[in-house]
Formats: sequence, C-alpha cells, structure tokens
Amino acid sequence: MITGAEEAELSFHGAVNEFDYTAGPFVVVDLGGGSTEIVVGHDRVSASFSADIGCVRLTERCLHSDPPTRAEVADARGVVRERLGVALRAVSVQDAQTWVGVAGTMTTLAALAQDMATYDAAAIHLSRVGRDKLMAVCDRLIGMTRAQRAALGPMHAGRADVIVAGAIIVEELADALRERAGIEELVVSEHDILDGIALSIAG
Repeated sequence: MITGAEEAELSFHGAVNEFDYTAGPFVVVDLGGGSTEIVVGHDRVSASFSADIGCVRLTERCLHSDPPTRAEVADARGVVRERLGVALRAVSVQDAQTWVGVAGTMTTLAALAQDMATYDAAAIHLSRVGRDKLMAVCDRLIGMTRAQRAALGPMHAGRADVIVAGAIIVEELADALRERAGIEELVVSEHDILDGIALSIAG
C-alpha cells in the first residue's frame, strides 16, 4: 500500500518524465471519477492536493438533464470553483509554467481538439491544446445530448455520460491557471502512475 504522497510523486514523474526540465515547474492534473489530483513540482513534487471533485461525482450531484440545463451547469461550476479554491490555496501554482493533464477526460478532449475520427493514443501523447480551442471543445460538449456525445469518434464507451462534468472542471481549471500562472495551453500525457512506478523500479 502506498501513501497519498507516494502516489502523487509516482503520478507526477510518470506524467512529466518526457518533458524538458526547462518546461517546469509543472502542474499535473489527474481528473478522475471521484476526485481531481493536483500536483506541482519541477524535478520533484513540491505540493499536492486531492480535490473532492471528479467527473462521475459531479455528474451525479449536478447534471441530471440531457443535455444539462443552464441552471445545472451553473450549479456544477459553483461546486467546482469552491473546491478548486480550496485546492489552489493548498497548492501554489503561480510559478508553474506547464499544465499537464492526464486520464481519460483530458485525453478525449485532446482527441476532439484534433478532430480525430478515432482515438489515437500516440498522436494524443504530449499534444498541446491552446486555451481557445480547449474552451470551444468543452463548450461544444456541454451543449450536446448524450447521444451526440456518444457518436463522436474518439469517445470511449461510458465516457459520454460523464464528460460534460469533466469539461466543466477543465474549463474552470483553465480559468484558474490563466489567472494565477498565466498558463494558456494544456499539454496532454498518456503516461500516469503506472509509468511512474516503472520508472521507480528501473531507477
């Protein structure tokens, strides 16, 4: 069993191992179903926080219509802003230069930003999505029905149900990181804690 701090360290190194050191400090965001992990560091982790917002949990709490109503989306944004506010008081991001996103929501958004007909992990890995494109993709998803989302080529089975919540979280993260660190793009990594464990063993 590993501790939360050890998990953050392994996830961080898995995500940023292929980046040039000069691109740091990094803020790595792992957007999961129940929580969002925010880890900041350069050659090693300096701070981490597990925010109590994830795409499944936020969907269950706020997003009940198909497509979600404006009121539901506004309610979800309020929840995300409150939880991110707590997280970003615990984890200082103002010196971060590069935002790295991992996990399914982030990689799917990158695939949609590239207009992929099918999911291509090799093309997604280390791809960059500018803020304007990222927000446009998120806004498009938020306005779609579940059937419309499911019909998108890169959308994995099951993700269509929860990606609106993921898109809302990503939009709020993009706003917060622009305001606090001047970051204007997302870099997406297909690597995560498993790669960090492999690096730890190899090292």
